[in-house]
This record gives sequence, C-alpha cells and structure tokens, in this order.
Amino acid sequence: MQNVLVRPQTAVLQPLGSLNAGNVTVFQQQLNAAIQSEHHSSLLIDMAQVESIDSAGLMTLVTALSTAQRLNKRFSLCAISHSVRIIFELTQLDRAFEILEGRYAFSEATA
Repeated sequence: MQNVLVRPQTAVLQPLGSLNAGNVTVFQQQLNAAIQSEHHSSLLIDMAQVESIDSAGLMTLVTALSTAQRLNKRFSLCAISHSVRIIFELTQLDRAFEILEGRYAFSEATA
C-alpha cells in the first residue's frame, strides 16, 4: 500500500490509492515509526498517488502533524491531487499543513 523512502534525516512516505478507515492503520503505524525515529528530523508525505481521503485519513495526518510539531520535526505534504486538495481546503487543513508542489520544492526549501 505504501512506499517508504528514506533520505538523510528525512523520511519520505508515499501512500497509494485511498487513505480511508479501511486501510489507514498501516499508514498510521509507518507515520508513527518515522516520527518517533531519532534518525529523522523531517517527514515528507508524497501524496501524488493518493486518489481519495476520508475523515480517518485526515485525522491520521492531523495527529501525525501534531506529534511531529511536539517533537520539533518538520512535517510536509507534497504533490496533492486537485480532488484531495479540495478536501483540505474545505476543511481548512490547507492552513495547518505545509503543502508543497512536489518533492523538488521540499529539497529546495531545505537547501
């Protein structure tokens, strides 16, 4: 379901398909492991392959963001599709998350 790619000090997670109540548990476990890891100071969630997201998926991301902030770690989303972006805008979560165009934008911002 998900791909985990690791860069020096940055964990890049790429969920696939839908983030919903039926499958979000595995993604949540991966997020928690990456956030708790002492090897990562930042996390990038590449949403390019996410087709849809429900309230369980949103809550997983919000909880992960909160945990990352508490641990002083950068937490960013990138490559959000138009349909998923609308959900973030309607819930006003686009104001809470750092949302970037793509992985290159994350690399440029950390350079």
